[in-house]
Amino acid sequence: MDMSELKRLESGLRGELRFGEPMARHVSWRAGGAAARAYFPADLEDLAAFLRATRIDEPLLLVGLGSNLLVRDGGFDGTAVVLQGTLDGLALDGRLIRAEAGVPCPKVARFAAEAGLAGAEFLAGIPGTMGGALAMNAGCHGGETWAIVERVLMLDRRGELRLRTAADFEIGYRHVGLRAASDELFAVAWLRLAEGDGAASRARMRELLERRMSSQPLSLPNAGSVFRNPPGDHAARLIEAAGLKGLRIGGAEVSRQHANFIVNPQRSATAADIEALIERVQAAVREKFGVELAREVRIVGEKP
Repeated sequence: MDMSELKRLESGLRGELRFGEPMARHVSWRAGGAAARAYFPADLEDLAAFLRATRIDEPLLLVGLGSNLLVRDGGFDGTAVVLQGTLDGLALDGRLIRAEAGVPCPKVARFAAEAGLAGAEFLAGIPGTMGGALAMNAGCHGGETWAIVERVLMLDRRGELRLRTAADFEIGYRHVGLRAASDELFAVAWLRLAEGDGAASRARMRELLERRMSSQPLSLPNAGSVFRNPPGDHAARLIEAAGLKGLRIGGAEVSRQHANFIVNPQRSATAADIEALIERVQAAVREKFGVELAREVRIVGEKP
């Protein structure tokens, strides 16, 4: 990003541009390096204007709640676009729920229950935003995001908006990719749900939350499930069977409560600690069981 771009950004946009932004503030592991720049858009229109004012080859990193993200200690040499607290519109649109990319998934679940709609209860167990859930087809407790998506609004690097449906994407287990483009960002989703019972939905969400609280280390900095479940098995079972619960590297630890979580209990872990522990777990499970664990979490940036 050169000086002419910076002048355009400073003069024409309503959001906030920061330099050297510590990304540990914005990821749930509370660890890692800084982004060279971070932009906090005012709304969707402002984000589109930001993209129009930015070079097409500027590296971008979209950040919602940062619940499946690690920025290496050497930092991210590009611009992080932080959506937390913005792109947070949530409303009924006819018989659909319209949710912008920055809305936390549990908020969508509660909104659906209050509207008497069923099918979104599983979103209460996803600790991220709708944008992240769309990008990775997030799911839990038998539900998956794209099973309830009617259509989405995408924003490309030129700041142009276009509507798309599931037919435009390759959708799989924790994977979503456009068939004919690669430079578009999720902006809005319309969710189609069934008529339901609000009280029953709220009871189901309470049950899911109680289950999470009893089985997952929610009081410690973590990024949710670190690894995808391999076909016909569970990553947590393999990690525990390999004797890795409680394994530490630096300030990072394999959770003693749930083996598919890596925690930062003293908030002293570096990104390098966490990445090294991820690799150690993968190597141990590969050696003992011949299974290659694939990460769910995204790791970006440079090593120091």
